[in-house]
Amino acid sequence: MSSSIDPLRKRFLRAGWRCLQTLIALFPRKSKALVIWYGGAFAGDVGGPLVKVKRLQKYFPETRVGYSVVYALSNTPYLSSLALTVLRWRRVPIVLNQNGVYYGGWFDGDWRAKNREMARAWHAAEYVFCQSEFCRECAHRFLGKRSGPTEILFNAVDIDHFSPLSETEHLIRAERRPVFLLTGKIDDHMFYRVDATVRGFHRACSRGLDAELRLSGWMSPNVKDMTNDLITDLGLADRVIITGPYRQEEAPEIYRAADIYIMLKHNDPCPNTVIEALSCGLPVLFSNSGGVPELAIGMAGRALPVSEGFDKNHVPTMEHIAEGMIDIVRDLPERRKAARKRAEDAFDLRKWIERHKIVFHSLHGATVKEPSQL
Repeated sequence: MSSSIDPLRKRFLRAGWRCLQTLIALFPRKSKALVIWYGGAFAGDVGGPLVKVKRLQKYFPETRVGYSVVYALSNTPYLSSLALTVLRWRRVPIVLNQNGVYYGGWFDGDWRAKNREMARAWHAAEYVFCQSEFCRECAHRFLGKRSGPTEILFNAVDIDHFSPLSETEHLIRAERRPVFLLTGKIDDHMFYRVDATVRGFHRACSRGLDAELRLSGWMSPNVKDMTNDLITDLGLADRVIITGPYRQEEAPEIYRAADIYIMLKHNDPCPNTVIEALSCGLPVLFSNSGGVPELAIGMAGRALPVSEGFDKNHVPTMEHIAEGMIDIVRDLPERRKAARKRAEDAFDLRKWIERHKIVFHSLHGATVKEPSQL
């Protein structure tokens, strides 16, 4: 399923994979034990759906024959209408993890058709985990109102692995410039994130901010060229550093080397990078859109006003970005503690797994309870 495969071949591969999942759904044997099938979704180290499946498989191993509960992910809608109908007829409970939806502001293709495809599991599932309230609102708007239990369950991380520096380590670094950090996979259509961040940083520096900006993660060749040109044009070569791609196991050190995380992606449903940054004690400067305002609450974050809408990617003004950067570096010790506390309260992987366990067992026992009852 690599993105390097040509579109036509990729379409045939996806169609073949969906057909295979339909055949698996038709297989009649059903286990009396709690056994999970992930509906064709893959496990891996990069990408939200892959990481999510890998984490769940550690606690709920997968079987494709004799499963008793199906766990589907909205990002990987491999279950056809026939497969979902057969599963319902066989009374196999379906749990859906609902992330974002498609709309014209970020997707150049037929976003309505993609939403129709995604809506199948949204309406067929006995139980839905939405990754944020924003995800639920978007699903109702673009996929249609659904009946049945739906709850908000934020993404989660291993908060022991993604942990902050000690106070002693912070004291050692106290005299250096504060470091802003932007991470992610930045393809051409995401350059606006880098462009707004660098230009806002330049405005903040011109107003007296003494800080550095690090850009970490994969960039397309075109984005890297445009970013280097922008840094040169603005005279920021001594303050802005492109550190390049990194492996997931290196991520905690990337975060701990910085002080503030910046997220200007518009309408991001529930970004793992924000959760990882908060867990490492980084307060988040963010575009006040999508699901991020639900994650970085109170002193853990600093919201930047931005236009609403699904027509295009909106970004805060350069003045608002600069003002936010200058403001968020104040009271960093308090903000660091708030960021870590927020992660401990809301994003602990152990709590996330336990929540799945409770819902899986309740469905497997044919007793579906509303979130408020669990």
